Amino acid sequence: MAAWKTLRVWLVPLVVTATAAAGLPGCGSALGIPPRTHPDSSGWQGLFTVDLSDADCPPDVWSVTDGVLTATQDKNIFTTKQYEDFILDLEFKTAEGTNSGVVVHCSNKKMWIPNSIEVQIADDFAEKWAKAPETWHCGAIFGHLAPTKSRVKKPGEWNRFTITCVGPMTYVMLNGGTVAVMDMRKWTSAKINPDGSEIPGWLNVPVAELSLKGYIGLQGKHAGAPIWFRNVKIKELGGK
Repeated sequence: MAAWKTLRVWLVPLVVTATAAAGLPGCGSALGIPPRTHPDSSGWQGLFTVDLSDADCPPDVWSVTDGVLTATQDKNIFTTKQYEDFILDLEFKTAEGTNSGVVVHCSNKKMWIPNSIEVQIADDFAEKWAKAPETWHCGAIFGHLAPTKSRVKKPGEWNRFTITCVGPMTYVMLNGGTVAVMDMRKWTSAKINPDGSEIPGWLNVPVAELSLKGYIGLQGKHAGAPIWFRNVKIKELGGK
């Protein structure tokens, strides 16, 4: 008797856009996946409630004031629900020296660093981060894929991320431009990226082996500098 395996296939058709012209793959559909511009997310569901009652975070660390979410310590805030195939739209503001991030595909919240993808937030104007590897710059897939261009604004100004996760594809739009497109299937090594650059030793799980369904999180006051978020909205795709 023949043994059959279920095969899930993601179709990623190319579209001719400014993104494609710049050498970045894209996919298109009637839903605009990934979005070519920042979407109108005003009617989308908030990732967290205002009182954070649906969030997984340490008490007295994260708070919301006048719609702005921030942390007093280097502790993450995570969803209690796992997501697969979604668009996450949010604004963030850095201070001098900020180093933070948006965590997706997280399968283990206690050991999130090797078991997730982090879309990097950084004050690229700070000397220590400007001199760091390009895969540590704002808009990067941290440790794995550098942004195509620096688009982060100076500390004190609001920035906008639109992060689209569809199957193994992750698309990062920062302040109006696509800065990273990752096909997770290409990252089969935990030591060397497809372009030959070195992966930090603490990211010891190959991206290709990460779960496509996981928790979403925000990194707190990391590296001693604060971070602020607002209008954190999510749209689930595919009827999930």
